[in-house]
Amino acid sequence: MIDKFREDLLAVVDAVPSGASIAVGGFGSSGRPDGLLDALCELDKRDLHVYVNNVGHDFTGVGRLLHQGRLRRVTASFPILQEFYDEYFAGKVELELIPQGTLAERMRAGGAGIPAFFTPSGAGTMLSDGSFTLRYSPDGGVAEHVPAKETRLIQGREYVLEEGIVADFGFVKAHRADRKGNLRFRLSARNFNPMAGMCGKTTFAEVERIAEVDEIHPDDVHLPGVFVDDVVLSTGKAPATEDTTATTRKAS
Repeated sequence: MIDKFREDLLAVVDAVPSGASIAVGGFGSSGRPDGLLDALCELDKRDLHVYVNNVGHDFTGVGRLLHQGRLRRVTASFPILQEFYDEYFAGKVELELIPQGTLAERMRAGGAGIPAFFTPSGAGTMLSDGSFTLRYSPDGGVAEHVPAKETRLIQGREYVLEEGIVADFGFVKAHRADRKGNLRFRLSARNFNPMAGMCGKTTFAEVERIAEVDEIHPDDVHLPGVFVDDVVLSTGKAPATEDTTATTRKAS
């Protein structure tokens, strides 16, 4: 059996080179792989392009990468952190703004091998007509716009062509994993995690618990191990095994 559990988180993340693109799971701090993101800082990785729903509201997670000047581009739906906009308008980081559902589908499509799809979201707006600013110059002028996207009338309605996302790496946070890399997320932490894991060419999973092989029922697997390359514990300690006896007693 291929054992995907790794004890050294830094050794795993060190495979990410500066300049890489990373699809990051999480919605705010829920389901966000902070251990993996912090490791990028510890290893001094820079010039990164992250695909993420939102930057967060403080200098943790993706916010820490921003604060330390490690981001080149952010592809996101809700970059609400004010300091992000300070960096954006100063020309220090690029922003590709995408409707939330489109971002989720772009990740899912990339992971499913679908190169592009049409959606009505964003049609007739600056997000598709080439007028949205991707990058500002240091003096505050517009340095580059997001390229205009192909549109098409389908049954009388305008649709925008969006490309599937295939990132160099996927970073996800799961509640449980077995050593084959099968993942189960908990409650709202599921959010963008399955899609981020699918669309990474190489995917790392930060997990709270390691389960025995075949302990996670097939119907309870939210992201199959075929999409996951390495699994690390959030604590960095020896793997903890689920107490299935207690769980069984409680269920009965």
